[in-house]
Amino acid sequence: MEFLWSLIIGGIIGWLAGMIVGRDVPFGIIGNIIAGFIGAWLGSLILGDWGPVVGDFAIIPALIGAIVLVFVLSLIFKGMRKTS
Repeated sequence: MEFLWSLIIGGIIGWLAGMIVGRDVPFGIIGNIIAGFIGAWLGSLILGDWGPVVGDFAIIPALIGAIVLVFVLSLIFKGMRKTS
């Protein structure tokens, strides 16, 4: 059950990051979950584990990390579309 809760929270974090940045995360809900998990890892590396924790995610660093990740990925995919 804890794993399912982590998937849900990761998906929500990835979805919120995409909404804040104003760009869709590639691969839909799976992309949102991956962006949430990688964003949480990136955010905890940069900012540490502070703020409220839900489903083993420190929400504020995870959201900031996911926003950075979605922004960088959108720039990369935008550059790839221009060269094609």
